[in-house]
Amino acid sequence: MEPIVWEWVNFLVRWLHVITAIAWIGSSFYFIHLDLSLRRRDGLPNGVAGEAWQVHGGGFYNMMKYTVAPPELPEKLTWFKWEAYATWLSGFALLSVLYYHGATLYMIDPAVLDIPWWGAVLLSLGALGLGWHVYDRLCKSPLGKDDVKLAAAGFVFLVLVAWGLSHVFSGRAAMLHVGALIGTMMSANVFRIIIPNQTKAVAAMKAGQVPDPALGKQAKQRSLHNNYLTLPVVFLMISNHYPLAFGTRYSWVIVAVVLVVGAVIRHFFNSRHAGKPTPWWTWAVAAAGVAVIIGLSAAGTRTGSAAAAPARVEFAQVAEVVLSRCSMCHAAQPVWEGIGVPPRGVTLDSAEAISRHAPQIRTWAALSDAMPPGNVTGITPEERRLLAAWTDQLPR
Repeated sequence: MEPIVWEWVNFLVRWLHVITAIAWIGSSFYFIHLDLSLRRRDGLPNGVAGEAWQVHGGGFYNMMKYTVAPPELPEKLTWFKWEAYATWLSGFALLSVLYYHGATLYMIDPAVLDIPWWGAVLLSLGALGLGWHVYDRLCKSPLGKDDVKLAAAGFVFLVLVAWGLSHVFSGRAAMLHVGALIGTMMSANVFRIIIPNQTKAVAAMKAGQVPDPALGKQAKQRSLHNNYLTLPVVFLMISNHYPLAFGTRYSWVIVAVVLVVGAVIRHFFNSRHAGKPTPWWTWAVAAAGVAVIIGLSAAGTRTGSAAAAPARVEFAQVAEVVLSRCSMCHAAQPVWEGIGVPPRGVTLDSAEAISRHAPQIRTWAALSDAMPPGNVTGITPEERRLLAAWTDQLPR
């Protein structure tokens, strides 16, 4: 029963994480849109920076934003914070259930760095904690006074993290941990900066004081960071389902390109919401970035070599590789400890099954090193080239 229980825990925690992430992303996108769409007009109350009229669900809404704070606090004040907290907590729970519990399979690749499971977990925790600290220091440094320079420094920092993690974890875990770090930065922005600054503003008002405008400015900067990082973090968090994203030679470069693509797409919508000229060029940049990602994903596995692939491959050779490297998990009755059913329902324990799943074999084990996870069965680069050559010679 244990593998079944863990599978359902994984499923339910993932479900919770997706639900809370939808709520957080939705509220984040909405308030950035609202902030950018505010317009000034004569007759607005004192201290109001602008207003926006909106229609939804058959009703009309008149939204106003105060520059610092309203003259008096309303009796009921809604705080938008639990979406962010619940997203991070459920995400960390999912990281623990899937990656920490299955560190040998999902985090460790002996060909990259042969470490014990507890070492991988400590490195993961250290990367998340230290990563947030470095980002926070960058924001509070003189670079924080210039949004463009700060964005450039943050981009370089995240790319270096992606490169470093690719030399520590398996491809799957490395890319996901970049996403986990960005998610940690975003949640910590809410927990450590945005909500505390708003709390200080409310406390100042209750004491009859005028809140410090710098508090709102700092919170807005972090909120804007969260907005521009949302699309890249979603890509990175779902990347573990797509081996050509995480299991190829230049996965860390793909992370760099995704950061740019996600940012320019958000810039397009933010500019439109602000009433600025529409930056159509952003879609050309995004399309070029996607083309670069596809090209990078075709570079082969991280352990590939320049040796030539066999000219002709016999099925018996393929069957020997698959049965010896894959069938212990991908069988009607898996024999690998902790696996109760064949992953994704794929069985590779017969000639017919191997032939039927040739496209999946090509993607997961020939063009990428996603399978076996952590290369626990020791498949060699030569065997991967043999699988690639076999799938090349099959009729399309």
